Amino acid sequence: MDTSRRVRGAWHNEFFYNQMDKYARNYLAEGVKNKEDIIVTPESEIYKNLNQHYNRNNHIQPPERLASVIQETLREFFSAIQNGRDAEPSWKKTIYKIINRMDDPIPEYFKDPNFLERLEG
Repeated sequence: MDTSRRVRGAWHNEFFYNQMDKYARNYLAEGVKNKEDIIVTPESEIYKNLNQHYNRNNHIQPPERLASVIQETLREFFSAIQNGRDAEPSWKKTIYKIINRMDDPIPEYFKDPNFLERLEG
C-alpha cells in the first residue's frame, strides 16, 4: 500500500474513532449506565453521520453489519471511558485491536482505480 493510501486510511479511521469517543462521552453525560443500553440502528444519528461522511453521495449500499460494528465500537469506548481507562496513555489501542477483528476484507471493486468514475457514470 502506498503512503498516501495509508495516510488517507489513518485519517478515515481517526474520524471514525473520534466520533466513537464523542458519542460515548455524550451517553455518559446523558446518564447511561450500561453499555447494553446503547443500541445502534440505521436510523441512529451516529450511523447516519458516519454513513454520510464515508458515503457522501450514497453510491454504495452500507454493509449489513455496519450498525453492529458501530454499536460494538461505541460500547467499547463507553466502557473504557466509564471505567477511567481514557486517563491512561494509548488507551484506545486495546479497542482498536478488538474492533480490527471485526473488519471485513475490502471488496475487490474498491481497488479498481476507476471505481469512482464507474459509480458516477
